[in-house]
Amino acid sequence: MDVMLDVTTDVTIQPATSADLTPVRAVLEACGLPFDDLGPQHMADFVLARAGGRIVATGGLERYGDVALLRSLAVVPDLRGRRLGERIWSVLRAAAIERGVTRLFLLTTTAEPLFVRWGFRRVPRDGLP
Repeated sequence: MDVMLDVTTDVTIQPATSADLTPVRAVLEACGLPFDDLGPQHMADFVLARAGGRIVATGGLERYGDVALLRSLAVVPDLRGRRLGERIWSVLRAAAIERGVTRLFLLTTTAEPLFVRWGFRRVPRDGLP
């Protein structure tokens, strides 16, 4: 029997804690994203989506003064296409503004069209601060 998940009511978005590091790394690994450099110190700028006790999406900011890197935005494969990534992005965008971030960058090899829809544009790596 398939269990249906209503992402409008059954998923909560909340700040991550250092205790979430291991499950966040597991989500990133399941999505084929790097996670080796992700440590407990990063969790203060991460948010996650939970369905029941399961982390189903995550993302974070890595801040450098008024510049930040959007990193590790991931949705578990079985729940993609339900706008969970967009919900995480909305929370992170608001957090970036609240924390005085004036420029936000990201690195992607697989999701450029999605990020372009969200207002990002391609820039050369050598032009990054």
